[in-house]
Amino acid sequence: MSDYFQYFKQSISEIEIPKKFDYPFYYEQTNLAKLAAEELQNYLENQVDFDHNFGLSAIENSIPIGKMFGVLVVKNKFNEIGYIAAVSGKLANTNHHKIFVPPVFDMLNTQGFFLEQEERLNEINAILEKLENNTEFIQLKNYLENFESESKERITVGKQLLKSNKNDRKKQRESFSLSSDTNAFKEFEEDLIKQSLRDKYEFRKLNEEIESTRNEILEKINNYKTEIESLKEERKNKSNALQNQLFDQYQFLNQFKEKKGLRTIFEQTVFQKPPAAAGECAAPKLLQYAFLNDLQPICMAEFWWGDSPKSEVRKHKHFYPACTGKCEPILGHMLKGIELNENLLLTQNSNIKELQILYEDNDIVVINKPEEFLSVPGIEIKDSVYLRIKHKYPNATGPIIIHRLDMSTSGILILALNKESHKLLQQQFIKRKVTKRYIALLDGNVTNDEGIIDLPLRVDLEDRPRQMVCYEYGKAAKTRYEVIKRKNNKTLIYFYPITGRTHQLRMHSSHQLGLNTPIIGDDLYGTKDKRLHLHAEYLEIMHPTTKEIMKFQVDANFNL
Repeated sequence: MSDYFQYFKQSISEIEIPKKFDYPFYYEQTNLAKLAAEELQNYLENQVDFDHNFGLSAIENSIPIGKMFGVLVVKNKFNEIGYIAAVSGKLANTNHHKIFVPPVFDMLNTQGFFLEQEERLNEINAILEKLENNTEFIQLKNYLENFESESKERITVGKQLLKSNKNDRKKQRESFSLSSDTNAFKEFEEDLIKQSLRDKYEFRKLNEEIESTRNEILEKINNYKTEIESLKEERKNKSNALQNQLFDQYQFLNQFKEKKGLRTIFEQTVFQKPPAAAGECAAPKLLQYAFLNDLQPICMAEFWWGDSPKSEVRKHKHFYPACTGKCEPILGHMLKGIELNENLLLTQNSNIKELQILYEDNDIVVINKPEEFLSVPGIEIKDSVYLRIKHKYPNATGPIIIHRLDMSTSGILILALNKESHKLLQQQFIKRKVTKRYIALLDGNVTNDEGIIDLPLRVDLEDRPRQMVCYEYGKAAKTRYEVIKRKNNKTLIYFYPITGRTHQLRMHSSHQLGLNTPIIGDDLYGTKDKRLHLHAEYLEIMHPTTKEIMKFQVDANFNL
């Protein structure tokens, strides 16, 4: 019997057993998986096996760190159904826990190569820090900076003196040339030449003195820099070697007991090499343990426990799919031969027979895009507003699409039927001359009646298409909001996007530094529902040809 196999604490005889395994990157958690997750959450609330600050208690004074946990419902060789549990990354500074399956490779093994080589890297870092902060090194760099400034000024003064003396000699020649005494003029001219040569000699001597002093300073500085660069090169080589050695230790199984290493898995992806912490997530840990111990995977669930990170949106006890950047290539190998449920990402509203046209003329067409319908063709799904408009208006020219709405968002879209109209309308969007208003229903009470959210956003490279707050690399993202009404712990709200970033309104709603209140039905940053309750209800724009101000409004199919 597996050491980490757990029986359900309550009867599961009335719960349906799934016939197919979950598509791990977008799925509805089954009742069986939810029950396993609930039992794990009960354990986390009451356990005394480890000490970790999840940020759920105001008493703790250490840095709070929330974690992703996972459960995998499995069948053992006796046809008994239970579950195993895992945590992403290490927990309480260790990989060994009472109920969580071990990692694919334990980097924290005190007898292993990783900690030994990491210790040498830490030694190099300590030496580098000491060298880079050496008092003499810092003083030399400051002295060089001041010396260069002073030298530049001295050379400038020297050049001015050369020029001034030259002009003086010229004037002397001009006044002396009136004399008819040839011998006297010759002696005078020879004296002027000597003065010129002396000035040039003094200036050359100044440059040589400066250059000599500079070289002395640079030699001392370069002694430090050479040692620093040598250590950095050693660190780089050791780090790369350690990383590759580490990657080779991560060998992932599938149900056929086929092994595949991290480097092999990722060399065929856009990453080409594994991203940091690849293989440390809960999902591959669970599947690895199942295949090692002949446990048949049935269904799974992953949830966040604790305080949300500052950059991402993670809500306590909320379920999340496996990440795409780190886990998708790995799970592609591990789930080989296992029949999966339909990828819900590839389904959309297939009942749309015809798009609702709000306005049309020779230049533009305005539609009410339904929810769960693409603005432009996707990689897998081709049906979209773009293709529908191309079909309806076969003589349309140009890109047609001016702006987009997320697949899950409904509302007003304006499209151009010729190149010139597209160009003129696009300029209005770029220059923010377009008035847009969205209406949304939020899952909670928003405290302030109005305000502006200013949180820069960028894509989460390891979990596309999710966005994250990033003050270093993110693009500016601003949203003005105005509460319409509150009722039953829900908030109906207007959003006026000042910028137009991907998932801007969804992130600004859900993120803890924004409204900290997700839009109802937001399956990325909140909780899935029948639909995303976000609708582009109002658009005001100047007609590209008539220059008339045009206003469009369509009510949402939800309310409070």
